[in-house]
Amino acid sequence: MALKGAAIWVCARTSYSDLGASDLGSRNSGSAFSLRFDLEKFRKWECCSLAVLAQRAITPVEDEKPHVSEVESSGAIEPTQGNESRGFHKDLNLLPKPLSANDLSSSPSDGPNVRVAYQGLPGAYSEAAALKAYPKSETVPCDQFEEAFKAVELWLVDKAVLPIENSVGGSIHRNYDLLLRHRLHIVGEVQMQVIHCLLGLPGVRKEELTSVLSHPMALAQCDMMLSNLGVVRINAEDTAGAAQMVASTGTKDTGAIASARAGEIYGLDILAEKIQDDDDNITRFLILAREPIIPGTDRPYKTSIVFTLEEGPGVLFKALSVFALRGISLTKIESRPQKQRPLRVVDDYNEGTAK
Repeated sequence: MALKGAAIWVCARTSYSDLGASDLGSRNSGSAFSLRFDLEKFRKWECCSLAVLAQRAITPVEDEKPHVSEVESSGAIEPTQGNESRGFHKDLNLLPKPLSANDLSSSPSDGPNVRVAYQGLPGAYSEAAALKAYPKSETVPCDQFEEAFKAVELWLVDKAVLPIENSVGGSIHRNYDLLLRHRLHIVGEVQMQVIHCLLGLPGVRKEELTSVLSHPMALAQCDMMLSNLGVVRINAEDTAGAAQMVASTGTKDTGAIASARAGEIYGLDILAEKIQDDDDNITRFLILAREPIIPGTDRPYKTSIVFTLEEGPGVLFKALSVFALRGISLTKIESRPQKQRPLRVVDDYNEGTAK
């Protein structure tokens, strides 16, 4: 099997993974890893360039299903109480503004709480994942995934929580590619059950809708319900952004697919809930930081490895047999094109040349 020029991601689980604790992972994008292998045994497969990053044990993020109603808001947003009107949020300036590429030159603000970046607007599923990982954190919305990476690198935030895989939609390849381009480490992961809701302006019935906005993946995950309604599907940057757009335009025949919390934030009614085709709709998020963690023996760990292969028969088999012979389970393998961006092979001092 010839895979010249392809970057291969492998997620390896250690042989003591039956301890029952949550898994954490860490990786240096294209840099040298300090996990010690017996290099002499590996030299017969010189076609493979392995990179493994050391990890430090930290409190694992548990993977229980979240209770969205208990998630704390990071902005100055108060849920509607009593008989107060549930109209559109009174002052949009109270919501945190998403970081854009132009904002990344500003200085980070000091504060006692952990600052966590995510992609999207307040009410996005990524924000809920960030608050699940760090309940008392200050969440920082970002326009795009790359802004979240840069925000961590430039010390604007402490961590970033970004989606990497969905049980229905598959891998988020954009974030795999960004992990290769940026010098961040995977220090944990969190899993979220995604519960989609159909949102509309107050007083509107779902039968009155003619179009529905949402992220393309959310629209695909609610295909059966949307087909039954016979509505036009309109793509949006993210689910929370779709909810904000419906609320701000005031178009009664347009709905949005987003979280229940997004509906609360932007003053929309829930016209239908749990509208996804598959109830087991789980998204896995990675927690990224500037510094790696060091693995211990108190709980199981995941290690993310990226390597390239030269032309030749059976080279992938030879590379993967390294894990099989040592009783290491591989939980996922992903192949990405190199796009003429070679990996950097470096030593313990983080110095080296591209190879």
